[in-house]
Amino acid sequence: MAITKEEFIIELNKDLEWEYAAAVQYVQHAAVITGPEYDSISKELVIHSNEEMAHAVTLSVAITDLGGTPTIDVEKRSISADSKEMLEQDLVGEETAIKRYKERISQAETLGEYGIRRLLEDILMQEEEHRRDLMSSLGR
Repeated sequence: MAITKEEFIIELNKDLEWEYAAAVQYVQHAAVITGPEYDSISKELVIHSNEEMAHAVTLSVAITDLGGTPTIDVEKRSISADSKEMLEQDLVGEETAIKRYKERISQAETLGEYGIRRLLEDILMQEEEHRRDLMSSLGR
């Protein structure tokens, strides 16, 4: 299905909302996750948070380059008192991001926005890495 540049900007802004949410959620989870089996992933969650904020910056620049205005809205965040559930929540977020970025890459291609497509591919690769880290910590 064809997409207009305006619709593409709207979708990129929704991706930006999810990036903000992921960064906040990762910071909170890293701070409260407990248990010796989660020591290494706790440090990794802080790294993930920083990478999500870098994605937010990349998206903001792309949105601006397309003539849009980057949002300051933040999508929903998930919290839990259970450490394993926190990682499950983070995994759901990564799965959502991966699905959304695959759609966005296809849309960028359709619009002939090859530079933005390349930026989105880089973000997708990091999101897939985050998913692998989380799955490993969850024993999958």
